[in-house]
Amino acid sequence: MTRVVSIYLPDLPTDRIRRADPSIPAEQAIAVIAKSGSRRWVSAVDGAAKKAGVHVGMHAAKAQALFRGLTMTDADPAADAAALKRITFWALTQYSPIVAVDGQDGLVMDTEGADHLQGGEEPMLVRIANQFRAKGLKTRVAIADTWGAANACARAITREVVIVPRGETVRAVEQLPLSLLRVPDKIVGDLRTLGFKTIGELANTPRAPLTLRFGPEIGRRLDHMFGRTPEPIDPIRTDEQIEVSRSFAEPIGAAETINKYVGRLVVELVDELQRRGLGVRRTDLIVEKVDGTRQAIRAGTAKPARNVAWLTKLFKDRTEKIEPGFGIEKLTLVAILAEPLDETQRSSSLIAEEVIDLTPLIDLYGNRGQRVYRVAPVASDVPERSVQRIGAASDPVDGAWVNHWKRPVRLLARAEQIDVMALMPDHPPVWIMWRGKRRKVKNADGPERIFGEWWQRNSEMAAVRDYFVIEDDAGERLWIFRSGDGVDPDTGSHRWFMHGVFG
Repeated sequence: MTRVVSIYLPDLPTDRIRRADPSIPAEQAIAVIAKSGSRRWVSAVDGAAKKAGVHVGMHAAKAQALFRGLTMTDADPAADAAALKRITFWALTQYSPIVAVDGQDGLVMDTEGADHLQGGEEPMLVRIANQFRAKGLKTRVAIADTWGAANACARAITREVVIVPRGETVRAVEQLPLSLLRVPDKIVGDLRTLGFKTIGELANTPRAPLTLRFGPEIGRRLDHMFGRTPEPIDPIRTDEQIEVSRSFAEPIGAAETINKYVGRLVVELVDELQRRGLGVRRTDLIVEKVDGTRQAIRAGTAKPARNVAWLTKLFKDRTEKIEPGFGIEKLTLVAILAEPLDETQRSSSLIAEEVIDLTPLIDLYGNRGQRVYRVAPVASDVPERSVQRIGAASDPVDGAWVNHWKRPVRLLARAEQIDVMALMPDHPPVWIMWRGKRRKVKNADGPERIFGEWWQRNSEMAAVRDYFVIEDDAGERLWIFRSGDGVDPDTGSHRWFMHGVFG
């Protein structure tokens, strides 16, 4: 069943200004001023301006008088629209094959078949919210059965993540205001004059009088919101993206027929890629059905590729997920992400060195929703910062871990606080209590002192950790540390933590 995600960017104009000028302090209030003739009013505000009492619609002079430190910037709708378009293109490469701009302040995407690649709906939405926040964009994300319901919930509910359970659309939207129905403002005003306040009140009113007075728009939007009629999402595209398609005079539906035409589209796509000297990293198959709905399948590769047989296999392994319904009238194959790919000449020697290519295995696991990656060293003494995840097929990274002390095989995702009995400042513990189990320390080595990285954070100017390798009475070797030097409280809390386990 289709699930739709709406991503609402309530502060897009001010977020765009901050992203364009990172030197603006976070506490600096910003208001965007729109003009119409001689009239000037506030069209957008950030969080700091809202706290000061500035709101959208306020006269610019009143806003300036209310808050002297307010930064006022002229509105630039074209720049806002361009920024939203760039964000949508980025989301297309990250989350789903079907992503589109949604009004002036958001984007919408169909995540059917994509949520399992990210661990389910809730982890997917949390990841989306976190990634947008990391880019300096305030966002609210909602998922529902329909575009209309997701759009309304993202704008009406102030939580960062909203999940409307399957089949619960009516309950979720019936108390929401009419302004979220996505009908013209004039119609909303006239409906309020007639006494309507919520979407539920309007939905429970006979359709004929409304259609006679306001036309078919209200009924159409209600049918879209409640899923009575489909509302296809037309995915955003760029001129640079390579796209091939095949339309059918008679709808198709058999798996063998679908696979046959997918194979032909792959050949056409690869021919165009070869002509441009490119290889594809991410490819989307868009299936357009007779009833107006769309379904999409995404295939990714660890390296740029244009091998016809391999790309065809990646799609044929997943075409059984296509639900043709009343029939498919069009298939489209789009190279969402392509990179330069040079032809490599094979060795002509009689005895060529055998090279094992793991890329096909990486592709298979990746397209099944598994996260495949390698770890690479980072120049840092702090253990949790000394490693990074890189693509499984990435080029080798220069550098290596240089440590005089051995490191554990497994580093905990987060250091876990433990209870210990130890003589400070330099002695290892006599026993530790970790995860409810008391362990007697038989042997210990240390301390290894690691200093904080003051160039990363000012708070680490005097920070110290003292690490010990200990062996408990069961023979298990553990890596623990004390935060601080054991004497000066400015160096750390002097609490003890478990950080790793040796093999």
